[in-house]
Amino acid sequence: MPHATTDDGVRLYYEETGSGRPVIFVHEYAGDYRSWEPQMRHFGQRHRAITYNARGYPPSDVPEDVGKYSQARAADDIRAVLDHLKIDKAHVVGLSMGGFATLHFGFRHPGRALSLCVAGCGYGAERGQTERFRSEAETIAAFISEQGMPVFAEKYAYGPTRVQFENKDPRGFAEFKSMLAEHSALGARNTQLGVQRERPSLYDLVDQMKALTVPTLILTGDEDWPCLAPGLLMKQTIASAALSVMPNCGHAINIEDPDEFNRIVGAFIAQVDAGRWPMRDPRAVSASITGMK
Repeated sequence: MPHATTDDGVRLYYEETGSGRPVIFVHEYAGDYRSWEPQMRHFGQRHRAITYNARGYPPSDVPEDVGKYSQARAADDIRAVLDHLKIDKAHVVGLSMGGFATLHFGFRHPGRALSLCVAGCGYGAERGQTERFRSEAETIAAFISEQGMPVFAEKYAYGPTRVQFENKDPRGFAEFKSMLAEHSALGARNTQLGVQRERPSLYDLVDQMKALTVPTLILTGDEDWPCLAPGLLMKQTIASAALSVMPNCGHAINIEDPDEFNRIVGAFIAQVDAGRWPMRDPRAVSASITGMK
């Protein structure tokens, strides 16, 4: 099985298909490399499409030490996969936890990104939600330790931003829930405590967002409530960012509505590759509503 090795010795399982400009897909907390199958099949027809499992998600290594898990490591693990594959630059597409990793990859390694697609990003980021989110991460970690992944999957899969997926595609949702139940309990617990609980709020990263010039797409479902306001923040703050909202969609947008997700991301990547992705015109930023003052 192919693995890339990180700077701290963790082995990350990856898969790839196709040829052309590379696109790497970074999964969410409740997903894994299999969650990107609709994208691997679609983008693999035109690109070198790559996906991998984060640390803590077999067949990647599952470090026992929580200290081996962090937001910075998650971003650097993207680089580790690219380094292993001898890829200088790639389009980076991440969802949720993977969206945070993608954004931080842009902060830490902007020269390695052709573009950034930051999808479903914002859980726990809003002002006043930090301590609540940290507490929920600890509750989730304790629940997984006590009850195991199959019981956890039966509860977590029916969150308020995932029921849209069940209503739209019961078979796809059942597959998602089944795969979630197969995850490592230790890896899922440590990811909650080391990555999710400890990541900084987006509202504390405004200066880093203002400095970002990599072409960026912010993508979210219109019923992914925790991501709507943070999505606007990223759009307003990153001068190279566009915001796209998928209608009647929850959190797992790449598998809930893969055709629309692929269309939006594909159009974005094509525009970047054509050298036509714009920076925001400074004239679009004004205290005046009409521009008359």
